[in-house]
Amino acid sequence: MLEFEWIWVLFLLPLPLLAWLLPSKKQGQEAALRVPSLTTGIEATSQNKGSNKIRVLLAILAWIALVLATARPQWLGEPVSIPAEGRDLMIAVDLSGSMKIDDMQVNGRQVDRLKMIKFVLSDFIKRRVGDRLGLILFADTAYLQAPLTYDRETVEQLLNESLIGLVGEQTAIGDAIGLAIKRFEARKESNKVLVLLTDGQNTAGNITPKQANELAINNGVTVYTIGVGADKMLVQSFFGNRQVNPSQDLDEDMLTEIATSTGGRYFRARDAESLKQIYATLDELEPIARESKQMRPLQALYFYPLALALLITFLMGSFGLIKQFWKKGPNHA
Repeated sequence: MLEFEWIWVLFLLPLPLLAWLLPSKKQGQEAALRVPSLTTGIEATSQNKGSNKIRVLLAILAWIALVLATARPQWLGEPVSIPAEGRDLMIAVDLSGSMKIDDMQVNGRQVDRLKMIKFVLSDFIKRRVGDRLGLILFADTAYLQAPLTYDRETVEQLLNESLIGLVGEQTAIGDAIGLAIKRFEARKESNKVLVLLTDGQNTAGNITPKQANELAINNGVTVYTIGVGADKMLVQSFFGNRQVNPSQDLDEDMLTEIATSTGGRYFRARDAESLKQIYATLDELEPIARESKQMRPLQALYFYPLALALLITFLMGSFGLIKQFWKKGPNHA
């Protein structure tokens, strides 16, 4: 449905007609100030009546288009229902230096831990129809990249744009949990679920994991922790290939304690497939009931009449310059 945001502007449409109907000035009376107008060329070339009529018509069309653009036309789409139930999920992703370790595989290709998380988490985000999602990135400290929102595409984009080392090299797990708790404070009717993905232990931040755990319990925030990293990895050395454990710094005891004490669970993601299974389990979280709402998509249309007005003005100006050029041509010859 077409509507105008500032419909009162349409009352300006007959303004040129009112100016036309004003009494003309008396002969011999000189104006103190001369203002150029679109009719100047028309008066100067009154002998060409056909050309004048076209210019007047173009001027009227330009004025109408300009007024329509100023009235802010917009197209109001059909109502879209927002699901009456869903989850509030805050996702915290570790961007510390250890996420560079390429002990993961995606489609048969060796990748680092963050790329694997992005690959699997993108599909998880797309399936969250009706859920509000938020994104926290943490390393030396924690930053809110996206508050709780229904805009899944933006959350996914912000995740894909994240880079290892963007917020430091260490791991502030306590700060990430504390920031999520703070963002949940304004949500009274919420299941307050935090999904935290990390590959290490707490090495930075202003809040310890123990303090964050107590805050989560007191505020009713359920934390699901996911430890990321393979158990075995071959590395090259002077003596040849040797097998190492790239996840030896992962503090599973701490992550398990935080999860179980808040009513959540600790998961171990050793590869992309196990992470997919973890997300399938999170899909089964009990949604919360919300008040049913409807929204109508809005599309601005003002730039169409504005572009038409500019085009007409450009054509009129070009026509006048061309005409003057051809008039001056024979005189200079």
